[in-house]
Amino acid sequence: MEAPEVPLEQVQEHVEHSAHAEHESHGGHAGGGFVSLVAITTAILAALAAVVSLLAGDHEAEAMVSQMKASDQWGYYQAKGIKSNVLQSKVALLEAQGQKVSEKDHEKIKQYEEDQEKIKEKGDEFEKEAEAHLSKHKLLAPAVTMFQIAIAIGAISALTRKKAFWFVSLAFGAVGIGFFLKELLT
Repeated sequence: MEAPEVPLEQVQEHVEHSAHAEHESHGGHAGGGFVSLVAITTAILAALAAVVSLLAGDHEAEAMVSQMKASDQWGYYQAKGIKSNVLQSKVALLEAQGQKVSEKDHEKIKQYEEDQEKIKEKGDEFEKEAEAHLSKHKLLAPAVTMFQIAIAIGAISALTRKKAFWFVSLAFGAVGIGFFLKELLT
């Protein structure tokens, strides 16, 4: 999976430019109006998108690392199983030939089985860890998307100077915040 990106720098620059132009058209007075408000909310949404994108990417990377560790454990588990099977075959052949089997071989088989149980526990733990990170990533990725949509609609609002688009932008931003909060609370 790719980390969600926030490729909206040009949109943000345009909104800021429009806000600056509106501010200048009002004689440079503070409180430059609607576009300035849109610019501020869009900047906040862009900051949230950047933070959430970073967190989503981090959880995605951690999920992959944990899954690789789990895979390593399962390979180790199989290697112990193969060693145990080879030794068990040796013991079976010796017994079939009526030869004495050393107690050391029986102890080694038992040790392989105990090792496998420990390795299995560790592998399961790494898999659960990977699943937890992946589920967090799956909550954060839509949050980033919602923030990106909110920023784009905010830009449309600034260009058209229509408040309805701004309210839609805020709604998408609120949904993004909802996904983000859900991840933080789980």
